Amino acid sequence: MLKKILVGLDGSKGSFKGLEEGLLLAKLAGIELHTISVEEVPRFPGTIGEVVEEQEAADSRFGAAIVQARAMAEAQGVTLKSRVVIGHEVKTIVEFIKKYQYDMLVVGFLGHSALYDRIMGGTCQNLVRLAPCTVLVVK
Repeated sequence: MLKKILVGLDGSKGSFKGLEEGLLLAKLAGIELHTISVEEVPRFPGTIGEVVEEQEAADSRFGAAIVQARAMAEAQGVTLKSRVVIGHEVKTIVEFIKKYQYDMLVVGFLGHSALYDRIMGGTCQNLVRLAPCTVLVVK
């Protein structure tokens, strides 16, 4: 039985399609819905200050997507909790699922990496393979 759903939200059209399905499931089942947006950092920060700066930049980068997601949730009568975290997308999401015990992950078939992976997004493919819960891929 589902209790908590996590939706990967990168601001792409695919991630919003995933959010629509997550909203539908959450509304029908009366369960918690959360989003995660991961800002990938290509280098190791040298100081705590750099980590804080990166987090603030990530928050603003995903801000519009989160505002849109919350408006969609409100229109459906669903409470949405959103988080922006820094790290490698796949590893960070898998660890987040384990830590907070999500029952389902919803991801869009193609995200921002669609230019590179036409058959199935690389992030999506790896999450299907590595996530410790049910994964719903939305086209």
